[in-house]
Amino acid sequence: MRNWLIGVAASAAFVSGASAQADSKFRCKEGETYVMNVMVSGVEYWFPVYEAFKQAAQSMGCKTAYTGTPEYDVTKQIASFDQALAKNPAGILVHPMNSDPFIEPINRAVDSGVSVVTFAADSPNSKRASYVTSDNNREGSAAADMVAKALDGKGDYAVLENPGQDNHDKRVAAFIARMGEKYPGMKLVGRAATNQDPTKAYQAVQSLAQANPNLAALFMPEANSALGAAQASQELGGKIKVMTADVNAKILDMIKAGQVFGSVNPNQGIQGYMGFMLLFMAKHPDLIDPMNDWKRAGYNPMGVPFVDNGFAIVSKDNADDFYWDAYLKRRGTKGIEE
Repeated sequence: MRNWLIGVAASAAFVSGASAQADSKFRCKEGETYVMNVMVSGVEYWFPVYEAFKQAAQSMGCKTAYTGTPEYDVTKQIASFDQALAKNPAGILVHPMNSDPFIEPINRAVDSGVSVVTFAADSPNSKRASYVTSDNNREGSAAADMVAKALDGKGDYAVLENPGQDNHDKRVAAFIARMGEKYPGMKLVGRAATNQDPTKAYQAVQSLAQANPNLAALFMPEANSALGAAQASQELGGKIKVMTADVNAKILDMIKAGQVFGSVNPNQGIQGYMGFMLLFMAKHPDLIDPMNDWKRAGYNPMGVPFVDNGFAIVSKDNADDFYWDAYLKRRGTKGIEE
């Protein structure tokens, strides 16, 4: 009898919990779908972002989709954004390749009732509700500190960049500014646009090294360029310290092998998880009634101007903690395929 009563109580608790969950306002309606949209969709950086985006969505009974374009092309990304928008999702978490070209698409989405949140890069003049990212200025400064300290504050350095991509521009600018402010012995001797192309990065480093025989360090704001830069550095004797941002399996292997000096890596999981939560709240502004002028002013009360997801410095000491395949195996999911 005692075991039977325990069983009945447990069943009642389960049913009660399930009912409470079903009645919760923080649950999606049947078929409610949220989309993540990016450019260069095969870049590994996005995968952990989407994994945590899914994690948050699934905990609330919501569906998700991973979308974007494989090219580094803002026109093609906007086309993929519009394709996602045509399916009338509840919201879109988007990494806008360039800020201004995305103003009209984002505004059109919001005006149609689709909530929009940006991540990693922003379109601040659009109607997006919120922006979640790591602090790109802090990232650039931290990378400069790491490089300068390894060189005792003296040496020639160069940067590879992707002009026009907001978050990358901020990282590079902060890196250069930090060097100038704190390390007068560090000299900027060259800049080259590589646009996330390893071949362009390889060629740029070869040219920069030929023109500057004392080149001691390189910084680039993303991992693809680091692949080419590291190859060039190795062919030149391996004396040029390659400092990058973001990681993938190849970059991690290179860090462990000493071919890449280190990386600044945003906390992708928090970026994706908080990106979804901000998106859900933006879609459901009725869940809060704050004491402010939102009704009179006509803005979304759930809008949060900026959320900092944090970042880590990746070196030989902790590189093993950042492998996507090991993380996915632990999670037991299909990654971006679901």
